[in-house]
Amino acid sequence: MSLLFCLPHPSAQQRSSSYSGEYGGGGGKRFSQSGNQLDGPITALRVRNNRLYITGIQVRYGTTWSQYQGGSLGDLEELFLHPGEHIIQVSGKYTSYLRRLMFVTNKGRMFSFGKDQGTAFNGAPLFPDTFLRYISGSSGSVIDAIGFHWDYPYSNCVHCAK
Repeated sequence: MSLLFCLPHPSAQQRSSSYSGEYGGGGGKRFSQSGNQLDGPITALRVRNNRLYITGIQVRYGTTWSQYQGGSLGDLEELFLHPGEHIIQVSGKYTSYLRRLMFVTNKGRMFSFGKDQGTAFNGAPLFPDTFLRYISGSSGSVIDAIGFHWDYPYSNCVHCAK
């Protein structure tokens, strides 16, 4: 019989979670993927965009895809993270809607979607060694607004021996 032990992160006693956002306008229906982070770290993203806006987004946590947020118009693109790769920064542009997203990983990769017009934003964690854990925002036929929630990649251990 083997036991699974979970060791706390070295800085577990320190504050680690932070929030960037919300970037965009005030329309759409609210969404939060806070519960999805329990399925594991972010491993892939699907982003749909047309010539004007980011129209939809879907995130894979571990091996489970979140509910799709947004509309159906535009081209759907996928990005897959490598094992041990995490998102450390998200920048972009918005007007009343989200127009551009650029994801940067701890492995130095950058992925850009959408149109380079609007008010610029830069979302990043406040604390060292923390990564994008989940997203929230509002959507309708496009992504109206988005926010980014940062923390340690594995701060919750589900199957731990006490």
